[in-house]
Amino acid sequence: MAKAKAKKKVQAKPSVQEKYQYTMRAVTSDVCISCKTQCQRGINYMNKMSEPGAIGKGVPCHLTKGKGTK
Repeated sequence: MAKAKAKKKVQAKPSVQEKYQYTMRAVTSDVCISCKTQCQRGINYMNKMSEPGAIGKGVPCHLTKGKGTK
């Protein structure tokens, strides 16, 4: 019996947002506070973390964006 050849899966190209999604470093609110160029995402995260009892894992920083995949 001969085995059938497996078909190759065609992967869709990632969008611009997805392209750099995995290369951004997650930073905590103390890094956002000391940042010279504060973004809206960081400001929202700082406001959320300033409330008592808030638990956060960080927010992706666009300043730490590296090169994405081709």
